[in-house]
Amino acid sequence: MTEAILLVGGKGTRLRPLTVHTPKPMVPAAGVPFLTHQLARARAAGVEHIVLATSYLAEVFEPYFGDGAEWGLHLEYVTEEEPLGTGGAIRNVAHRLHSGPDDPVLIFNGDILTGLDIAALVRTHRETSADVSLHLTRVEDPRAYGLVPTDGTGRVTAFLEKPQTPEEIVTDQINAGAYVFNRSVIDAIPQGRPVSVERETFPGLLESGAHLQGMVDSTYWLDLGTPQAFVRGSADLVLGHAPSPAVPGRRGEHLVLDGADVAADAKLSGGTVVGAGARVGAGARIVGSTVLADAVVEPGAQIHDSLIGAGARVGARTVLHGAVIGDGATVGADNELRDGIRVWCGADLPAAAVRFSSDQ
Repeated sequence: MTEAILLVGGKGTRLRPLTVHTPKPMVPAAGVPFLTHQLARARAAGVEHIVLATSYLAEVFEPYFGDGAEWGLHLEYVTEEEPLGTGGAIRNVAHRLHSGPDDPVLIFNGDILTGLDIAALVRTHRETSADVSLHLTRVEDPRAYGLVPTDGTGRVTAFLEKPQTPEEIVTDQINAGAYVFNRSVIDAIPQGRPVSVERETFPGLLESGAHLQGMVDSTYWLDLGTPQAFVRGSADLVLGHAPSPAVPGRRGEHLVLDGADVAADAKLSGGTVVGAGARVGAGARIVGSTVLADAVVEPGAQIHDSLIGAGARVGARTVLHGAVIGDGATVGADNELRDGIRVWCGADLPAAAVRFSSDQ
């Protein structure tokens, strides 16, 4: 049995206003808190004991997930009082693990949606007798990521910070944010101070001659760090492009949760989710978007690739394209909001107040 640590302490600053009232892993994706998908996939891979490293809004996790029995898991929670970075957070929860020094421990980041074959990563770790194994994925433009080149056997040869020039792009392999650590490696991380696994632990291990193994798995992978990515990830879960045993319903063009009211002639497509208690009015068109619980979309509104927060209201004929509407906000009728605009929680936008094109 493999244990796991799930790093869910981040503030999700790039996701605001989605994360004003809700920690990033608890923002709903495909109808359930995103964390549910990660827990379900870990369970499906044979993991039974998971320690959650919490920090920001730590108090909301346990009331929802409890001891994990409902998911067939044993969950424990450790809260960081001061931010400790990825490595510090891992070390901070080590006392809750039951593994012996040579046992593998899975480590996941709470904001990555992936189709990674978890069992294959553990298998690779065991077969290569690695100290740490990393899930690597290939990306078309690696400039925004740390690069991880490997040799012919998959052994990691370097960790390169975000490359700035074409010459620095020596590989398209990046650190995809899922690892297997030997328990002894976790115990060797310095305690009680911030530590970054990416900048300190991994390069230090490499320097000391430790065996770091990379496993390239280029199935579905998405960093849910921005609102646009989060909306995309939720839609991909509903459409079946991203795998998860936790989607509450059939894969398809849309997912309407119990208690939602959608007008007969409204059109929902592209992996759209309508949350419990939400209402969608006549003639509305919603494509690839998320409407959270108790939100209202009035007749004739047109919504693309957007997220509408819990209890928010979008007025009649309003057009949203790549927009985020915070919890409890009101966008009046006949507005046009585009291109990454974020309307804050509780804000009130009058009718026809903002447009990107003529009102004729």
